[in-house]
Amino acid sequence: MELANETTVEEFILLGLGAGQQKRFLLLIFFTGLYVITLAENITIIMLVRVDAQLARLPMYILLSNFSWLEMCYVSTTVPRMLFDLMFPYGIISFQTCFLQFYIFFSLGSTEAFFLSAMALDRYLAICQPLRYPQIMSPNSCYALVAACWVTGFLLYIAPVTLISKLSFCGPNVIDHFLCDPGPLLSLACPPLRNAPLVCQFAMNVLVILGNLFFVLLSYGTVILTLMKSSSQGSRRKALSTIFFHLMVVTMYYGSAAGMYVNPSGQSQSETAKIITVFFTAVTPFLNPLIYCLRNDQVKEALGRLLKRKERWPRRKVAM
Repeated sequence: MELANETTVEEFILLGLGAGQQKRFLLLIFFTGLYVITLAENITIIMLVRVDAQLARLPMYILLSNFSWLEMCYVSTTVPRMLFDLMFPYGIISFQTCFLQFYIFFSLGSTEAFFLSAMALDRYLAICQPLRYPQIMSPNSCYALVAACWVTGFLLYIAPVTLISKLSFCGPNVIDHFLCDPGPLLSLACPPLRNAPLVCQFAMNVLVILGNLFFVLLSYGTVILTLMKSSSQGSRRKALSTIFFHLMVVTMYYGSAAGMYVNPSGQSQSETAKIITVFFTAVTPFLNPLIYCLRNDQVKEALGRLLKRKERWPRRKVAM
């Protein structure tokens, strides 16, 4: 990328969170702990689904274990770099690495939107089409749905990221963020700024965010109407409780995403953008496993079975 003085941009400078030295130390401790706990939570969910025979054959938990793997990838794309910049302010990131992070970050974000739609579809079929549910959401169908979420999420942003990377960038090459976000990147582009990257990015944002949001709301709306007609008050209350927690995750994701990226220019106030980005890149992956599993009896029972199995294993080994 050429500058106005015909030099080439080979790197960018990330300003990070812009905190003072004392605040950086506190933030470093806080986000390091949050990152480790987030990885531990999601690894626990994946392990439970893998080793527990009852959970491993249920579509909802196949989706949930893959969603946990997605969250681990998502948080690892941004938080380690943020921790590095808290230790060493004004870190340098190469041009190629910056756009690679940009692509992976957006691809994982769009994949998460498709996973939320897949989970909504699963709940719709389980509650509104219970007789057809075992055939439609068989393990093979479920794994095909998982693969479709991953492939689609990573295909959609190839064109927008490629187009934006072809822009000319003018100095200073300073990104007022802790990651390579399109808003700060586009503000560094040399005028006149071509419309193609902006239109392409905006179209992808609308397609992914609004399209999936409409599908999720339609699915859960139909589920809630079906449950309200249910004659069993106990099962209705339990199902509504599960749907409520699913909707909490949906609200956190789409609330943050809509505030940041349903914007054709990709521009927003710097500090507000950082706060929202920190929330859905660091805090949301920490909260999602708790929301999905904290009140889930099947997960608690599976964890209990796993702990009992570990307690019995050493005794058997000694007896041998």
